[in-house]
This record gives sequence, C-alpha cells and structure tokens, in this order.
Amino acid sequence: MLIPNGSVFTPALLTLTGIPGLESVQRWIGIPFCVMYFIAVIGNSLILGIIKYEHSLHKPMYIFLAMLGATDIALSTCILPKMLGIFWFHLPEISFVACLLQMWLIHSLQATESGILLAMALDRYVAICHPLRHTTFFSQQLLTHIAVGVTLRGAILGAPCLILIKCRLKLYRTTVISHTYCEHMAIVKLATEDVRINKMYGLFVAFSILGFDIIFITLSYIQIFITVFQLPQKEALFKAFNTCIAHICVFLQFYLLAFFSFFTHRFGAHIPPYHRSQKFPHAPLHAWWSPNNH
Repeated sequence: MLIPNGSVFTPALLTLTGIPGLESVQRWIGIPFCVMYFIAVIGNSLILGIIKYEHSLHKPMYIFLAMLGATDIALSTCILPKMLGIFWFHLPEISFVACLLQMWLIHSLQATESGILLAMALDRYVAICHPLRHTTFFSQQLLTHIAVGVTLRGAILGAPCLILIKCRLKLYRTTVISHTYCEHMAIVKLATEDVRINKMYGLFVAFSILGFDIIFITLSYIQIFITVFQLPQKEALFKAFNTCIAHICVFLQFYLLAFFSFFTHRFGAHIPPYHRSQKFPHAPLHAWWSPNNH
C-alpha cells in the first residue's frame, strides 16, 4: 500500500490540543470545570444515596432521576480527568484505542441520558394525564426494561461507529484532534480516505436516537400542557406547571448543547476553532446543572 506524504497509517497515539487559541489560559479554565465536576459528583451521589435509602422515594420519577444522576457521573468522569490532564499537566496524548473507547462511552452515555429524559417525560405524561393508571403502568418490571433498554440502545447503536473507524479508516492526515476529548466526527475528519459511510451512519444514529426522543418528548409535553391548563384548581395547576418547567429546562439544556456539538462538527467549517471548541462544556455543565435544578 502506498502511503501519501504526511499521512499516518493507523496511528498508535493521538493528541488532544484542548481549546485552540486559549492554550496559555487553559490552566485557569480548568479550575471552574474541576469545581463543577466535584459539585456534580457530590450532588448526584447525594441524590443517589437519598433515593436509595428513603423508601418513600422509590417511585418512577425519583428512580429516573437516580438513573440520570448515575449517567451524569459516568459521562463527566469519561471526560473531565483527561481534560484536566491536558489543562494542568500537559498530557495531551491518548492512545488510539483509548480514544475510540472514550468516543464510544461518551456517545453511549449521551444516548442513555436522552432515553432517560424520554422516560421522565413519559412518567410526567401518565402522572398528569392519566393519574389513575400511573401506579399500575409503571411497574417494577417496566422500570427494569426501561433501564436496560436505554442503556443497550446507545451501546449497541454506537458499536458500529467503532467498527467502521477501526476497519475502514487506515490512513490519517494528522494525529492532532483540536478538542478536549474524543468524539466520532473529530476522529473521522482526521482520515484521508472516503468517510461518507461513517458520516451517514453517524447521522442515522443521531436522528434515530435524538430525533425519536425529541419528537415523543415534545408530543408528551404538548398533551401535558393541554391537560394542565384544563385543571380547575389553581394550586394543582401551579404544582404541575412548576414540575414540568423544571424538566423542560433540563431537556432544553441537554438537547441544545447536543445539537450545537452535532452541527458545528458537520457544518462548522467556517466557524473559528475557538468558537467550535466552546461545545466542550456539554457534559460537565449538564452534570452540574441536573442536581442543582432538581
């Protein structure tokens, strides 16, 4: 096989640059993210502990909240340690295999979070629109199936991304990723070969997961608001409305940042690197926001 000049054949190591243009101040940028990470871990751990030991909280809404907290901790832990290693200890290198693993874990956990948010919307829909059916509908068996389903969905749909990169892409024009962590398009764009299949599958996964979840979350909340504004008692209306608004804030924060990351990678060729790199707070901010919002 002829290797074009400057290309690398299946590199053993990749380099994460951090935030392009802000290398001189990255050590200071790492401080608030380190603080947010510890707040997120401590806050979500407290939520998990309280829900576990307080039997009155063994209800679908709180179980989904515990699942979201555990996923937030896992997602932040996949990103923050390496990010801080780049910012504080000048350790930008990561093995190609470790980069692929981080990519798969990040996207799988993001898909899991999206599935949990969909389950939370379904829980609110049944609780508000069909309150008499709520207890029987959300059985322990259904909750188990939801937990397993949302976890496996992301893991299984994300696995072909690994295979397509590992088996199809052999030549890379550079080993430098202008980012703080590894994600699918950041790796794919390094290759010199035809990456259309990789891009198409990435689009398929994004729209089959995010598109499906957003459509059903939106439909659920449309029906919820129709029901809420028909409630005769103002106190019940106010309570239901407050609960929905809190959830909607979490949904918007998660999906807006996810779509910003998605579109800047695919259509942000003319966006300065500094602005493209601003999508990196997605996981830490979401993990920090969730426990504080609830």
